[in-house]
Amino acid sequence: MTENGPGARGGDQRLDMLIEAGLTLASELDLDTVLGRIVELAVAITGARYGALGVLGDDAPRIERFITLGVSDEQRAAIGHPPVGHGILGLLIRDQRPLRLPEIGLDPRSVGFPEHHPPMHSFLGAPVKAAGRVFGNIYLTEKQGASEFDHDDEAAVVVLAAQAGVAIENARLYEEARRAQEELARLELLDERERIAKELHDGVIQSLFAVGMGLQGTAAMASDEEIARRIEHATEEIDRAIRDLRNYIFGLRPGILADRQLDQAVRQLAGEFEDHTGVLTIIEVDASVAAELASLASDVVQIVREALSNVSRHAEATSCRITLRRTERGAELEIDDDGIGFDPSSASPGMGTDNLRARVLALGGDLSIDSVLGEGSTIRALLPL
Repeated sequence: MTENGPGARGGDQRLDMLIEAGLTLASELDLDTVLGRIVELAVAITGARYGALGVLGDDAPRIERFITLGVSDEQRAAIGHPPVGHGILGLLIRDQRPLRLPEIGLDPRSVGFPEHHPPMHSFLGAPVKAAGRVFGNIYLTEKQGASEFDHDDEAAVVVLAAQAGVAIENARLYEEARRAQEELARLELLDERERIAKELHDGVIQSLFAVGMGLQGTAAMASDEEIARRIEHATEEIDRAIRDLRNYIFGLRPGILADRQLDQAVRQLAGEFEDHTGVLTIIEVDASVAAELASLASDVVQIVREALSNVSRHAEATSCRITLRRTERGAELEIDDDGIGFDPSSASPGMGTDNLRARVLALGGDLSIDSVLGEGSTIRALLPL
């Protein structure tokens, strides 16, 4: 190794670089940023031309992410699919210990390089362990200024790998803490919405109902027909306000899925809708399909909620049906009613069809709306299983 070549690293200089690397990694809290910095630091400390970090899968000893440095986007595109862990890379995955080779192509365990891969000869690799298991491996090739990586390079990479493992675990813990905080905030929001809904139902609606009953009694005793008519009109307005409040309450209760399966949540949602609106609601849910949609449960419930809200506000229906069934194309969720219908091509934004369509499309599904004036409407969402 030449003393002044680009691959030369004096002992003090390398030690300083390792200390700086540890501080740099410790200051990063985003996992993706940490992974990129590991590769950059490994290349800088060893003088490698190319560097990579292969992140292993949780369930199988193969590379699931491959982060590289030194290879251009055009070269990556020409090479094709990233490696999964064959040959020398697979050896490092299996042995879980540092590996240093003067010439990759001469090692009998090498499987060679794919077409259009840049030439690589010298090799240095080391495992990165986090939380007691191998998270991935650092791969370095083409020592600059020397024909191969030396013992000091290997020792430095081992130290860096240890620092990297701590930084990865730190970033993971930070991400878990962030998600926990977000979940706590979400639960607090749900609790607050539940509290508001309860106060509206138990307080405001009951008070309005009592006022309405009192006005009805007053109207019955009024001797002046005009006064009685006005009182009856005021009573009708109070009834309308109560119905609106019940619709708001219906939309405020997103916690319906707590401790429930999807089919149970849909049935409860339908029951509450029927109680609040008086619209007969029939449920036909295939429990096996509902179980397969468990990961999309909150979205499915919201689709049903928005569709039922449209029935309540616009359909003037006496009955509706909620159906969830299996088809050749996936799961089909259907909400139909016997209301007044509408022209789908001229539906107003207030009818919520745009929101429904956007939600279904975001799930990779498809939404269709069929309606005939005077005969009712059908909202049909096809969802992937």
